[in-house]
Amino acid sequence: MKRVEELRKMKDEDLDKRLSELRLELLKEQGNIKTGRPIKNPGRIKQIKKTIARILTIKRERKEGKGKNV
Repeated sequence: MKRVEELRKMKDEDLDKRLSELRLELLKEQGNIKTGRPIKNPGRIKQIKKTIARILTIKRERKEGKGKNV
């Protein structure tokens, strides 16, 4: 739960920046798989996807007024 709390404390601009960084990293990791390169951390893709989902959920909650606005 520590990661969720850290994300909730971030400002919207920081969340957007982090989201774009994670999406780029996900594309790179998926590209490595498709080209047949060895993967350093196989669980990283799942971790990236979950973090992206968390960020999108927090952004949606804030937009609807349900979240903790910081």
